[in-house]
Amino acid sequence: MVQVKIEESWKRVLADEFDKDYFIKLTDFVRGEYMAGKKIYPAAKNIFNAFNLCPFDSVRVVIIGQDPYHEPGQAHGLCFSVPDGITPPPSLVNIYKEIESDLGRPSVTHGDLTSWARQGVLLLNSTLTVAAHLAASHAGRGWEQFTDAVIRALSARDGLVYMLWGSYAQRKAEFVDASRNLILKSAHPSPLSAYRGFFGCCHFSKANEYIVAHGGHAIEW
Repeated sequence: MVQVKIEESWKRVLADEFDKDYFIKLTDFVRGEYMAGKKIYPAAKNIFNAFNLCPFDSVRVVIIGQDPYHEPGQAHGLCFSVPDGITPPPSLVNIYKEIESDLGRPSVTHGDLTSWARQGVLLLNSTLTVAAHLAASHAGRGWEQFTDAVIRALSARDGLVYMLWGSYAQRKAEFVDASRNLILKSAHPSPLSAYRGFFGCCHFSKANEYIVAHGGHAIEW
């Protein structure tokens, strides 16, 4: 049996979701995929890594991705992030380029964004699992409904920063009150679109300015 745990504050906040029919069906589907011996990413223990590293009340910034990386060794439950020792994918390379341009300092060389999560950055993929080599293979199974519920839960809080890169992520903005939070939108950092507005967006400095203005500590990007 595949056992997956989610951090206690999120477990409380999302308690109603776990009893809904869609989530029960989603759980059965995902468990069946793992138990059938299929290569599913991330490892079961890391499905809720974004939540386990960033409790509900600690969230200050939300970054939304689409689904996990689908090649071996890449996905570990944080959007855009890969474990240390794995070559940063192109979108993450472009994120680092924008950080360097925006903040005027060299970016790190590894691809592990765990330090961001521990500072209150929720690195949330809309879909939390994927089959090996098959992008979006677990889309439409219920994860999107679950992560919509996550954003709705967060929308009860004020003073958060939402970084929404690309049209897919920007659809989540409908759940967020822009008068009580900072919503930052740009093109996706993918090499296919980064030059259409991601480069030069200055989201990282804008986020820190907003956080500091609301009494928080700047994120060490």
